[in-house]
Amino acid sequence: MDTQEFEQVDINSFLDHTAEDQQSAADSNGAFTDRQNELINQLLDYTKEHDKEHYETFVNRIMDLNSIDFSVSKFPSLLERSELSGSTRTRTTLIESLIKHQDAGDRTLRLPSKAVLGKSLLIAKAHTLSNFAKYAGHLGKDYEKLSKAFDTETILSMFSLLAEDVYLNLISDTSQPMEFRREWALSLLLLWEHWNDETSENVAPILQSVWTARRKLAPAFGTMMGTSELLLISMQMDDQWISFIKHKMGDDGVSQAMEEFLFGISTEQIQTLRTILKTKGIPAIGRDEVSKFLGEHVKADAGLDYRDFYSMYTIRRDNARSRARLKLEGPRKTLEDYFIQFVTEENKEKQNNDTFAKS
Repeated sequence: MDTQEFEQVDINSFLDHTAEDQQSAADSNGAFTDRQNELINQLLDYTKEHDKEHYETFVNRIMDLNSIDFSVSKFPSLLERSELSGSTRTRTTLIESLIKHQDAGDRTLRLPSKAVLGKSLLIAKAHTLSNFAKYAGHLGKDYEKLSKAFDTETILSMFSLLAEDVYLNLISDTSQPMEFRREWALSLLLLWEHWNDETSENVAPILQSVWTARRKLAPAFGTMMGTSELLLISMQMDDQWISFIKHKMGDDGVSQAMEEFLFGISTEQIQTLRTILKTKGIPAIGRDEVSKFLGEHVKADAGLDYRDFYSMYTIRRDNARSRARLKLEGPRKTLEDYFIQFVTEENKEKQNNDTFAKS
């Protein structure tokens, strides 16, 4: 089969769009960011010359995702005024609605259609980028850098998904200042509009590094304090993470959320394990022994896969929400919640200081 049969084509040539639609599509980057498109083009250049079958598959997948992205883009912007069902929706009304509607249970049906559709597109993108990373990883040393770059983009996509959860959690926290809750609500609207969030993109490398370092350590499942592990991790982090540790680790909720993150088991399981080991006079055990001592299967040692990270996060998130709902002891937020809350507080303090200095 001749390579020329699989030339890259503009998705618009397959769709019956008006001139206005075509201009709108031309102004868009498609489903992927400029940075991601650069990586994709490198992969397509290779497959076009050396692997025609995968070239066709990849082009078709990209066209499908671009088509979905175009459809999502036709929904009214969440940041602009729009008339829906006889009522007017603005950025302000959406923010107030997010703050007001804090019913227990799943909130999917209260979310804007564009947010739900965009989330599905984001998940499909993450899977596609992950597949590209795996493919490039099998091409030899010359393509290791490309594979790692695709991995990074996959993880950033996962963190955008995670950020949605974090913002919803923080918005529902009535103990937080209304100013912060509205700021998080606006950040959520921006995330839903573009599925690319500055805060999550800045936080992602830090939490990814903590996650990676966590797997290389051997927590002492005895005292369950994780002090040495935490110090080793913190030495590898940037100033913002060190500041978080310095100012927030004295809070019980934060320290317990950190333990859950480090050890991969719930606060309740940590307490049970601590009691068992103390009773048996055992100073410490390894991760592979946790299930045996607890008498139940627990996945204390997750891999580096982005799906593992998100899965472990959702377990901690659901446990935290249950404690908050049932008013139980233990962390009622995840480590990610506490960290992004801290980043918001620190940024706000910096803005106030800058304003004061200029006055």
